[in-house]
Amino acid sequence: MLTEEKIGKLQESLRDLSAACSRVVIGQEKVIQQLLISLMSGGHALLEGVPGLGKSLLISTVAESINADFKRVQFTPDLMPGDITGTEILQETEKGERIFQFRKGPVFTNVLLADEINRTPPKTQAALLEAMQERTVSINGKSYQLPEAFFVLATQNPIEQSGTYPLPEAQLDRFLLFIKMGYPNEAAEIAVLEKTTGRIETAHSQKIELSELLEIQRLVREVYVEPQLLQKVARLIRDSRPESTTHDWVKEQLEYGAGTRAGQAILLTAKSHAFLNNRLSVTPEDIRAVSTAALYHRIVLNYRAESQGIKKEAIIAQLLKQYDLQ
Repeated sequence: MLTEEKIGKLQESLRDLSAACSRVVIGQEKVIQQLLISLMSGGHALLEGVPGLGKSLLISTVAESINADFKRVQFTPDLMPGDITGTEILQETEKGERIFQFRKGPVFTNVLLADEINRTPPKTQAALLEAMQERTVSINGKSYQLPEAFFVLATQNPIEQSGTYPLPEAQLDRFLLFIKMGYPNEAAEIAVLEKTTGRIETAHSQKIELSELLEIQRLVREVYVEPQLLQKVARLIRDSRPESTTHDWVKEQLEYGAGTRAGQAILLTAKSHAFLNNRLSVTPEDIRAVSTAALYHRIVLNYRAESQGIKKEAIIAQLLKQYDLQ
């Protein structure tokens, strides 16, 4: 049985880990926190940002902070599904018999960095679907179980369209959070320039055990959400759907609203945010902190909204405001 002291130590370990990662990737504290929240919630995360911001470095730093298996795959147009999941190869036994033996691909790990996931064709992207949702891989009618702790942390570049394959909505929905990584502020950028062009320093050694992370995932689900907040999240999700909303502006701007999984994502990550900030009950602040990343990839603008340059962030902020969550 976990004591308050043990829970406090786990929370302190997470905060120390976040601070250690922030010393390697400077000026991206919020993004680091969101990646940790994804891991604490047991979900996958998609990180989007322009080239040169250190997306891969950030994910590698967070992933390597966990004492677990970590693999990286650079997605390219010629990458095949078997390059991700694995394939059966013909081998000869000591008795001279020829048999097919399954050789596991890089997906059989605890943390998989899918670098530039939108640079590979849909067939290869789809190879991750079953793994991300069911945590199994099926090859020639046989199913292979992935580790209990399995996370896909993916990156994509939003500005270059040539040679890219946008992820379909069904696959986007498999990501718990859609995290947008922006430019650092001036002070952080100066610190980055100084740090990266000076003496090379070794990476931080702060780590958390995989068993501790699994324990945190179980604890996160015990974080309390009062019925009033639960109801507000349900209404917020329903109001994002043009067919059931009570707001005309939603009908005028959205083609599709968020599904039930969006509400699950908001509540679970809000619990993780509360736990990370030393609380065992969810507040409106926690819901506000995670809602944009949980909803961004789960709502679809219509043509009118896109032509007017309306941003999804503005729509989400307006929805939050309706329920005093802004």
